Amino acid sequence: MKFEVKTQNDDLRNSSFSFLLIFALLSLIVILSNVSIKLGTISRYHEINYICRLLTIEKSSLNFKKLSKLTNLNTKQKMWDLCREIVN
Repeated sequence: MKFEVKTQNDDLRNSSFSFLLIFALLSLIVILSNVSIKLGTISRYHEINYICRLLTIEKSSLNFKKLSKLTNLNTKQKMWDLCREIVN
């Protein structure tokens, strides 16, 4: 007959590994979400910049609508003021 005795060292090692794995995964999720938020902000800024440059060349109503959606500005005068600050 053979008897096996389990020690607590194995349980401690497995639980600490699981804790570290969960901590690493949560950290990775937080880092990736922060990066995606920052990239969204940068992308939005560049799109506003691009539309403002288009408005200086071609004053189409489609460009005003796009800029209005991105910036939540309602009047054309406010959009012009914003574009003057960005382009200059």
